[in-house]
Amino acid sequence: MRALFWLLILAALAVGLALAARYNEGYVLLVLPPWRAELSLNLFLLASIAGFFVIYLLARAVNHILVLPSAVAEFRQRRQREKAALALRDAWRLLQEGRYGQAMRCAEKARTEPSTSGMLALAGWRAAHAMRDAEHSAQWAMRVREHDAVGLQAARLMTEAEFALEDRRFEDAREALHQLASRQGRHIAALRLSVRAEQGLGNWREVARLVRQLEKHQALTAEQAAPIHSRAVREALRSLREDPSGLMRYWRELDDGDRAEPSLALETARALAAAGDCREAQRVIEDALDESWDVSLVLAYGECGQAGEPAGDVLGRIAQAEKWLERVPRDGALLLTLGRLCRQQQLWGKARSYLEAALAIAPSRAAHVELAQLLDQLEESALAVRHYRAAAVL
Repeated sequence: MRALFWLLILAALAVGLALAARYNEGYVLLVLPPWRAELSLNLFLLASIAGFFVIYLLARAVNHILVLPSAVAEFRQRRQREKAALALRDAWRLLQEGRYGQAMRCAEKARTEPSTSGMLALAGWRAAHAMRDAEHSAQWAMRVREHDAVGLQAARLMTEAEFALEDRRFEDAREALHQLASRQGRHIAALRLSVRAEQGLGNWREVARLVRQLEKHQALTAEQAAPIHSRAVREALRSLREDPSGLMRYWRELDDGDRAEPSLALETARALAAAGDCREAQRVIEDALDESWDVSLVLAYGECGQAGEPAGDVLGRIAQAEKWLERVPRDGALLLTLGRLCRQQQLWGKARSYLEAALAIAPSRAAHVELAQLLDQLEESALAVRHYRAAAVL
């Protein structure tokens, strides 16, 4: 419909121009002495229009001729960029397929194109590293470094850290990650690499902190984070065994959930006891047991300071254990602990009754041995022998 409309307009214009030309008797006189030329106005107009189109076409032709070299150069550059983009795509595809030699050759083929040379160098670096080709890996790494100013610095530092971790160069990995953090901050992937680097360096306090950050950002589930965090805290506690004051400072810095975890509380209490600080070990166990009942903590409560501990401390622990007994009256481990504590305090009667009750509820080798040693002290040798034999059977 639109085409028909324009066709009608053009036809009307043609008819109008034809009628105007028919009744137009004007003329044009051109004088260039000694020549004169007289033309009808209609012919002059047609000649002018035709001349305009001829000049326009000639100008276009000359322009095309003048710009032809630059157009050819631009075409070649465009083809080169297209080939480089194709090489980049193929290099990364081959890299993911595990065909590292082909990936490196593909990266080498188009590495001179500025628009893709950085990413191709990164692909070549990864391929060379995967092939354990140290010489080519170093060359590609230098080429990647040349593109730091165009946005590849973060990618280079992440790749350096990753490769350093694979080669167990944990210090180099940490240095690369610190550079990344100082320039662009740490993101989730960098935090994951930092955890591995700090684990390799034995910096367990930092591992625990990083794992908490990953869990907070939902990069690790609680189930994934728990064993890593628990191990990190445990190793950090072990590293402070020779420094009781530092150990307690670190213990107090932990959150309530960590201090309530039985295995960590046990590790801390044993380290403090080994350093001779039984009062703090006692507090650690008591706080943990108030949060969560655990047999290993109960048994450790009766082991600290068995030799040379002040009587008041033992009596205080007996009183605390008897309070717990009201809450869990049939706990064999607690009865065994009470028996040990009473024996330390030379409360022979109470010690014997607690140990016999422990054997009645949950017979164990430790309870038989404790009772046998107590009976030896009470000069009941025959009964002591029976309990030694029972302990040997278990």
